[in-house]
Amino acid sequence: MTGTGRLTEGQLVAWRNFLQAHALLVRRLEADLLAEHQLPLASYDVLVQLVEAPERRLRMTELAQRVLISRSGLTRLVDRLEREGLVRREVCDDDARGLFAVLTEDGFQRLRRASPTHLRGVARYAMDRLDDAQVAALAEICALLLDGGGVVPAARDGAERTRADQESSATEQTARG
Repeated sequence: MTGTGRLTEGQLVAWRNFLQAHALLVRRLEADLLAEHQLPLASYDVLVQLVEAPERRLRMTELAQRVLISRSGLTRLVDRLEREGLVRREVCDDDARGLFAVLTEDGFQRLRRASPTHLRGVARYAMDRLDDAQVAALAEICALLLDGGGVVPAARDGAERTRADQESSATEQTARG
């Protein structure tokens, strides 16, 4: 780390490679989901965020932060997902101006069907190319870059799981990625 705002040649190469790898992976994952399920990657991401949320619902503002999309962009995306019957909106009981995005049963089933395609792509395009030490290093580097903001909480003990958790546990495991 130089800390001067100037990057070494090696740092520039690493940064450019990171950006190019990310763009390539996203394009490939999107192409697979579109070809097999007519589901854009951004829509898949919204469904994953909702299936992993308590009661399969999130406030729109929180969902926008999790999927790294503007609130207006998320509104348009949720409009589309709502028209397709994959999510619905609910008014917040404690804030009449707030809205929840809620995963519907159709959305859950669509995610279940698409998850194997997505995970197969994650494996093929990324994880299968790395050995265990490289996967651990990648996880550590990403956690460092996220500065702790993107750390996924540890799985709860099976005895603590709710009925909804148990119903969706297979999809939660396959949807991650």
